[in-house]
Amino acid sequence: MKPGKRVTLADVAAHAGVDRSVISRVMNSDPGLNIRPETRVRVLASVKALGYRPNAAARTLRTRRSRTIGLFVPDHADPVYAEIVTGAEAAAAERGCVLVTGSGRVADSAQPYLDLLADGRVDGLLLAGGVTATPAALRESGMPWLLLNRSMADATRHVVLDDEGAAAMAVEHLVNLGHRRIAHLAGPDGSDTASRRASGYRAAMRRHGATPDPGLAVRADYTADGGFQAMTELLGRTPRPTAVFVANVTSAIGAVRAAYRCGVRVPSELSIVAVHDLPFAEYLVPALTTVRMPLQELGRRGVEKLTTTDPDAPVSETVGAPMELVRRESTAPPREA
Repeated sequence: MKPGKRVTLADVAAHAGVDRSVISRVMNSDPGLNIRPETRVRVLASVKALGYRPNAAARTLRTRRSRTIGLFVPDHADPVYAEIVTGAEAAAAERGCVLVTGSGRVADSAQPYLDLLADGRVDGLLLAGGVTATPAALRESGMPWLLLNRSMADATRHVVLDDEGAAAMAVEHLVNLGHRRIAHLAGPDGSDTASRRASGYRAAMRRHGATPDPGLAVRADYTADGGFQAMTELLGRTPRPTAVFVANVTSAIGAVRAAYRCGVRVPSELSIVAVHDLPFAEYLVPALTTVRMPLQELGRRGVEKLTTTDPDAPVSETVGAPMELVRRESTAPPREA
C-alpha cells in the first residue's frame, strides 16, 4: 500500500486471496456465509494488517444512508459555538437529518471522531473553529467534510465569517468617536479567526492614518480569564490606550473586569468593543458594545454546502451578512475630547 492511500475492499480481498463479497460478509457477520474457519481467520487478519475500515456511507449525501450529520466543535461550553450548533441543527432538521456533536474537551483532536465516524455512522462531518485535523486525515476519512469558520492550508472546503469586516467595523466605530490610540486584545496564536481579525484591525487602523503599535497588541485566548490577564497586562503599559478592540466577546467579559480591578473606568477612561454579540453582553456593567455576526447563518450554510456539493469539489464561501455594530454603554468619546 502507498503511504496515505485509503485501504479499499479490493485491497483486503487481494491480500486475503478471496472475493470482495467474502470480505463484506465476514465484516457483517453474515450467518449464511459458509467458508472454512481458516479462511475467516485469514480475512480478519488481512483487515487488521491493512487497517481497513468499511465505509457504509456513499461518498455523497444523496444516498442519505444514516441521515445523520456530525459537527465537531472545540468546546460545547463556548456560547459562540452554541449559536453555530443552533443554526446547523435547524438546517439539518429541514433536510430530514439529525445533527450529532462532539467537542475538543473530550479529545485533543478530531482524529478519534474521524476513526469512529469513517465507517458510515454519519453522512458528513462539519469541523468548527480550531479543531485539530489535518487535510490528509480528512481526505482519508472517506466521508464528505467541511470546515466552519476556519480555513486551512491544503484544505479547500470551508465556510467562514467576515472577520476582517467585523474588525474594521469595530475600529471604525472607535475612530468615529475620536479614538486614535486603539489597542487590540487579539485571539490565541495559531487561531485562524484571530489572525483574520488582527489583519482587519491593522488594515482599518492604516486606513484611518494610524500605524498599528505592536505594543498595543496583546494575545488572549477566547476565555474570560484570558481576557482578564491580557487586559491587566495592557493596562500596565504607558501610555495607556483610550480604547480596546477585543477579538472575542467571552474574552471581553474578563477585559471589563480587569479594567474595574485596575481602577480604570469604562467608558470614560477606556472604551471596549468586542466581536460577537451574545445575550449576556447587554447585562454586563457597563453593557458591552459588540459587532453582531451571523453565527447561526454560518452553521446553516455549513450544512447546506455539505449536503448539496460534491464531496471532492472546492468550497470557499464567506458569510458576511447580516453583520452590525450593536452600540451599548462600553464605548464613548475619549475623555480628552
